Amino acid sequence: MSNAWPLPVLMWAPSRLWGRSRSLPPLVPGGCLHTLLLCHSSLCLHGHIALSSSVGLFNGVKLVVDTPQGTLFSHQGANVTLPCRYHYAPALASPRPVRVKWWKLSENGAPEQDVLVAIGLRHRSFGDYQGRVRLRRDGEREASLEMQDLRLEDSGRYRCEVIDGLEDESGLVELELRGVVFPYQPPQGRYQLNFHEAQQACEEQGAAVASFEQLFRAWEEGLDWCNAGWLQDASVQYPIAQARRPCGGLGLAPGVRSYGSRHRRLHRYDVFCFAAALRGRVYYLEHPEKLTLAEAREACQEDGAQIAKVGQLFAAWKFRGLDRCDAGWLADGSARYPVAHPRPNCGSLEPGVRSFGFPDPQSREYGVYCYRPR
Repeated sequence: MSNAWPLPVLMWAPSRLWGRSRSLPPLVPGGCLHTLLLCHSSLCLHGHIALSSSVGLFNGVKLVVDTPQGTLFSHQGANVTLPCRYHYAPALASPRPVRVKWWKLSENGAPEQDVLVAIGLRHRSFGDYQGRVRLRRDGEREASLEMQDLRLEDSGRYRCEVIDGLEDESGLVELELRGVVFPYQPPQGRYQLNFHEAQQACEEQGAAVASFEQLFRAWEEGLDWCNAGWLQDASVQYPIAQARRPCGGLGLAPGVRSYGSRHRRLHRYDVFCFAAALRGRVYYLEHPEKLTLAEAREACQEDGAQIAKVGQLFAAWKFRGLDRCDAGWLADGSARYPVAHPRPNCGSLEPGVRSFGFPDPQSREYGVYCYRPR
């Protein structure tokens, strides 16, 4: 019988897809040839790689992945490209086949999300990204991700990973949608929402529950609110720009005050929502008469629009400079008006969205704000 080692077939299943684990399969004595099989759903690649205990895969050639340092900003409904390119140092004369993977990192307790994997011209996208993402193909060593029809939940940090054989490198890209944070309480009044109800309330207003980073940025821009509200990570916090006795006391410095994490079902607070910049238009409907809530909805429909949501009104005020001293109905049954340029007889001396609360739906004291998608 021969004493030679048999040629093994190795199936390598890293903890995550393609290169997430850097542990290499064991070397067979004598530096034998291994067959490497990497599979993910319908994407599979078979190849033969010569391994050596003393020589790296590229014999000193390094794989480098380049991604931008700063945050990319966009808005809801837009298309955006997350840049990611790779090269070799020193440069290689001929191209090499690589595999590319994009995924969204875990935030606020949410699981990681696979976005796209690709080998050559073949790719597959996952979950809510299906049909909305693809790799850019306009140059060599390009791994940039093109995203279409951005959604609120697309904000976050994405990792681009390039794999060449057993060598992998990656880079981070941070995407943020421009938006505005606003406090919200339901018609029932203050501190009526558990966490799940808070999520639903924001969604109904064309928004999402704000993250701590979004609330902190809003505080830096001057948001001052004394009622505590849920955030995306199920913590309860509130921003104070001017310290005062009924709002934590005079002895505490301005900042974002925290109650910490609370029980998602048992505890009840208000909520801070985040609405992204709009592609459509919010406007006050010129109408000869004041309207009931039902008449307001119908009037917007007759004008080829729909009654505006609270998040849409805040976004129009923040990013379009909507300024109107007339209170109007909104979709949740509240009556509000936006002031970009404070003036006498138009509310307080600070810019913002003023609220009349939730009037009797049969009241004929208000107009209506409509929203027309682009």
